[in-house]
Amino acid sequence: MTHRYFTPAEVSAHNTAADLWLSFLGTVSDLTPLMEQHAAGGALLVPIMASAGQDVSSWFDPDTKDLQRHVDPLTSCVRYYTPRGRFLHVPPAGPRSDWATDTGPPWWRDQRYQVGLLTSKTRCIRVINTLTSQEQLLQVCSEETLAQILQRYLRYNAHACSYTWTHGGEPLDMSRTLSQNLVQDDDHELQHLRLDRDRHHPALLLHFNDDLTDL
Repeated sequence: MTHRYFTPAEVSAHNTAADLWLSFLGTVSDLTPLMEQHAAGGALLVPIMASAGQDVSSWFDPDTKDLQRHVDPLTSCVRYYTPRGRFLHVPPAGPRSDWATDTGPPWWRDQRYQVGLLTSKTRCIRVINTLTSQEQLLQVCSEETLAQILQRYLRYNAHACSYTWTHGGEPLDMSRTLSQNLVQDDDHELQHLRLDRDRHHPALLLHFNDDLTDL
């Protein structure tokens, strides 16, 4: 199965109740259907809404993949730790007759909401069309293959499949990632040298082939 990867900037664009994404523990979830289903949830929606478009990994235990827990100082019972307030699918502090226990898996364990994975490293590249001399700066995910990066570039050039992609004079293997194609990530070295990373993005050159392929 090929996973789709997202940058933090792409997740942050979905930051309203009508279009709400969260990332946590390396995954990205679209909670828009959940918000629509529980539109009358009141206070239980507030912590989720306040974090719309953000990474909430701090809410979770990376080992159990469940919410963080703590010992309640009032009851001495182990409970979910929700310092921003209780939210959907978190049980109340004490017994209540209006608490439904048959809601199915909580949203953070429900695979229906997962739309992809959060990239571990965002990279910026320059894509230069040698036929037109047009240059486009792309923000991509380090885990993406060149074929997936090409899909990002199609919005700027619908005929991108009609080009041979190269770097350093060598054709790129579109089934491999930038690193696997030896397109080095120099961010760490540039930071160490105190050089502006925005002025040293690697360049991929596009060389026109024989036919036009419009996707």
